[in-house]
Amino acid sequence: MARLAIDGIAAAALARRWGVPQCGVFRTHASTLDAIHELGARGAPAGSVVLAEEQTAGRGRDGRTWHSPIGGAWLGILVRPPFPDAGVLSLRAGLVLADVIDDMLGAARAQLKWPNDVLLDGRKLAGILCEARWQGEAPQWLAMGIGINVANAIPAELGDRAVALSEFRTDARRIDVLDVLVPALLRLTTHDARLTEFECAAFARRDWLRGRHIRRPLAGRAAGIRPDGALLVDTDAGAGVVREGHVELS
Repeated sequence: MARLAIDGIAAAALARRWGVPQCGVFRTHASTLDAIHELGARGAPAGSVVLAEEQTAGRGRDGRTWHSPIGGAWLGILVRPPFPDAGVLSLRAGLVLADVIDDMLGAARAQLKWPNDVLLDGRKLAGILCEARWQGEAPQWLAMGIGINVANAIPAELGDRAVALSEFRTDARRIDVLDVLVPALLRLTTHDARLTEFECAAFARRDWLRGRHIRRPLAGRAAGIRPDGALLVDTDAGAGVVREGHVELS
């Protein structure tokens, strides 16, 4: 594991600070998700954390790329069984991250876009991607990847779609986000396989997509989520359900 530092705090100190078994910090890495999968295959303990100053091949859902320059928080966490469905865990992580962002801004600002985006003023602040690995019917591990625009520059061509936390709080630091976020994420992995009534209500309060018309992956009007993490869509033919996929607005 690489032993660099984040915001002047060494990797070993970060592990102690967050109560995790190990923490690796890379100056550059293709993807923290890939690093977590490597650790999972090598038998690393649950809760192992990987951070990168910069990702050169960060990814989102469906193979989409994620711009990951210096200044952002590019995080991976190793989860061992038993764990909830990857989609449910992504939604739970989004709820936690939205609370962290609101606390930092001192106001209820963060919204959630199914299945894995955290938004500020309708622009993407963070993305969450959970990937499970199985051997036959037996789950082996899950890699939870979270990318957060904190103090990194947003390319001009993405300015209408992406935003960094520093735009709203100029003194925002990665460590201030991670100190609250990482311990909270570790607690999520033991929760129920389905979202609770409280979690569904919390998501509904932040649901950016609800009421909007979408064309993919199912044409209709977004109508919230189910406890199993699926998206509900009102269509011309009646109520529809989407379990995965990238949402495109009409």
